[in-house]
Amino acid sequence: MKPVDSRTRFITPNSTSTSIASMTADGRAAQPYAVPDPDLSTPSEVASDGDGSDGGGRGSWGSQLEFILSCLSYAVGLGNIWRFPYLCYQNGGGAFLIPYVLMLIFTGIPLFFFELTLGQYASLGPVAVWGICPLFQGIGYAMFFISLFIGIYYNMILAWTIFYLASSFTNSLPWNSCDNWWNTEACRRFDAKNCTVLGGLLNSTGACIFREQVDNATWHVLNVTSSNRKMPADEFFHNFMLDITEGIHDHGEMKWRLILCLLAAWTLVFLALLKGVQSFGKAVYFTATFPYLILVCLLVRAATLPGYMDGIYFYLTPRWEKLLNAKVWADAAVQIFFSLSPCWGGLITLASYNKFHNNHFRDAIFVSCGNCFTSFFAGFVIFGIVGFMAHELGVKVEDVAAQGPGLAFIAYPEAVSRLPISPLWSILFFFMLLTLGMGTQFTILETIVSTVTDLDPNRLRKHRTLVLVGCCAFMFMCGLPMCGSGGLYILTLMDNYAGTFSALIVGMTEVLVVSYIYGVERLLDDIKVMLGHYPFHYVWWKWSWRVITPALVTGILVFTWVDYTPLKYGTYDFPTWANALGWLISFTSVTMIPLTAALKLYRMDAELTLRERIRILTQPNATWGPALDRHRLEAKLSRRNVRFRNRRLNKDGDDDTTLNEQEGLQMTLPAIKEDREII
Repeated sequence: MKPVDSRTRFITPNSTSTSIASMTADGRAAQPYAVPDPDLSTPSEVASDGDGSDGGGRGSWGSQLEFILSCLSYAVGLGNIWRFPYLCYQNGGGAFLIPYVLMLIFTGIPLFFFELTLGQYASLGPVAVWGICPLFQGIGYAMFFISLFIGIYYNMILAWTIFYLASSFTNSLPWNSCDNWWNTEACRRFDAKNCTVLGGLLNSTGACIFREQVDNATWHVLNVTSSNRKMPADEFFHNFMLDITEGIHDHGEMKWRLILCLLAAWTLVFLALLKGVQSFGKAVYFTATFPYLILVCLLVRAATLPGYMDGIYFYLTPRWEKLLNAKVWADAAVQIFFSLSPCWGGLITLASYNKFHNNHFRDAIFVSCGNCFTSFFAGFVIFGIVGFMAHELGVKVEDVAAQGPGLAFIAYPEAVSRLPISPLWSILFFFMLLTLGMGTQFTILETIVSTVTDLDPNRLRKHRTLVLVGCCAFMFMCGLPMCGSGGLYILTLMDNYAGTFSALIVGMTEVLVVSYIYGVERLLDDIKVMLGHYPFHYVWWKWSWRVITPALVTGILVFTWVDYTPLKYGTYDFPTWANALGWLISFTSVTMIPLTAALKLYRMDAELTLRERIRILTQPNATWGPALDRHRLEAKLSRRNVRFRNRRLNKDGDDDTTLNEQEGLQMTLPAIKEDREII
C-alpha cells in the first residue's frame, strides 16, 4: 500500500469522474495527468472534443473561423499599410520579395506555429503557459509588458485615426487649402507641375519664376523657400491636430479633442471585449474582412487616376543588385518578424481559446501567408495613389513616397484631397485604418486581461469585467501624456523602443528554452497528440526550432544593434536622456526574465542546493499540459507509446520494427492502473 500523496486523485470504482484533493492556482489538477478509467472509455472516446469548451474554464472560440480571423486581424495591422510598400521600393522593388518570402519560411512561420502550439496545447495565457519551464516564466511577464507598452501608444494612433475620420465628415476636407487659421506662409497648394517641367520655381503667390528673370540672390531664396514648402495636410497634422512643440522637453498643453478621441478608442476596444472571447470572436468578422473590401475599392479608384502606373512601376521594378546588400535581407527579416507580431503574447493568448484538436499547423501557414499577401496587395493601392500625387505635383515618385505616420496622416490625405468626392475616399481610408488597428488592439488588450486573470483564476475570472475596466482605465491614463502638444515625441519614443529589442530577445529566448530544456522532440510529440500526426516535415521543424530560427532571430537582433542610431523625428534629434528612457522602457520587459528566475530560485526550500533547484524548475510543473482530463489521458498514452516504441527499437536494433496502437495501449494499462491506485 502506497503512502498518501497530496496530489492523489481518488476515483470511485463506479464512475469515471475524478475528485481532486489538491488544485493548482489556475484550478487545474496538481497531478501531471488526469486519468479517466480506460476500462470504461476507449481511447477514441476519451479523445473526442465534444461540444464543450476546451479552455479549462477560460472559454473558447465559437468556431474555427473566428480563430483564423482573429489571428489575421491581429497580424494584419497598420504596418502592412504604411511600412511594407515603402520597404519594398527602398530595397529593390520586386527583388525584395525573394528575401521576404525566404524569411517568411525560415523565421515567420516557425515562430508563428511555435507560439500557437504552446497556447493551444495548454490553454493558458503567456505567463501561465510557462509551466513548461517554470524557471523561465519571466518570458511570459516580458511578453505582458511588451503588450502593455505597445497597447498604450497603439491606441493613441487609433485616436488620431478617429480624429481624421471625424474631420472627414464635411463638404470640403479641412486640409484641402492653405486658408485656415493654422496654416503658415510655408503652406503650398499651388500646382507646380507645369512650372517645374519648364525649370521654374513657384513664389509665395503661386507665380512661376524662371532663372533668367531674377538675380542670383533672389533665385537662391526661391530655392530655399521651395524646399521648405509644406503641404496643407502636413500643417493640419502638425499645426492643428497636434499643435506640435519644439521637442520632447516641451510637453505643451493638453488637447481636449485628442483626449476625447482616445477615450472613444478605449471605449470601442472595451465594448468589443466586454463578453470575452465570445464578443471578441464576433467583432473580428468585421475587423478582419472590412479592410480588404476598402482596399479593393481604393485600388479600383486608384487604377483610374493619371500617374497610377508610374507608382506601380516604381513599386515593383526589380533592382537585382540590391540582393547583394546585407541590409536588404536584414530588413526583410525584421519586417516579417514585426509584421506577424510574435513574442508579444498575443498568439499564445489567441491559441489558448482553441479546441485541443484544432489544426493550428494549417492555420499558422494560412495566416502567415495571408498577412504577407495583404502587405504586397496594399502596395498596389498605396503606390498607385502616391504615383497620382507625384503626377499632380509634377515631382518624382520618390519625392512623395513616405512610410509610417507620414504616409497615413500626411501623404495619403493630401492625395485624397485631390480626388473628386474627396470626403468619401477620406472616410473610407481612415475607417479602414481604424478597423485594421482595432483588430490588433483587441488581441493586445485580451492578452493583458487574460494574463491578469490567469494569475488568480479562481477569483479573477468571476470578475473579468472589472479586470477589463481596470486595464482600460489604467492604459487610458497612461496614454494621456500623448494627448499633449508634445505627445508625438512620446509616441515616437515608445514606438521605437517598446517592442523592438525586447521582442527579439524574448523570441530568441523562448525558442531556445523550449527546444533545449523542454526538448523539441517532446514539443513535436505534443503537436502529434493535437493533430493526430507530426507536422510535415518532422526533420524540418526539429532543426528549424533547434538551430535555424534561433540563429536568424539572433542575427536580426545583432543587426538591429549594429544599425542602431539615436532617435530622430524629421530634423529633430532626441536628447540623450530621452534615448536613455527608451532603453529603460525596452529593458523593463527583458529584465523580467532573470528577475523572475532569481526570485523562484530564492523562494525554494533552503535545504536544496542551487543545482537541485535549477533541476526542479526546469521540469514542467503541474499546470503544463492539456486543460481537460480526457486530453491529458491522450497525452499520457501517447508519451508511453513513444517510450515503449523506443525501447523496442533499442532492444531489437531494427528500425523497421512497428508497434500498433492496441499493443501500445495494452502496455500502458498497468501503469495507468498504478496511477489510479486507491489506499
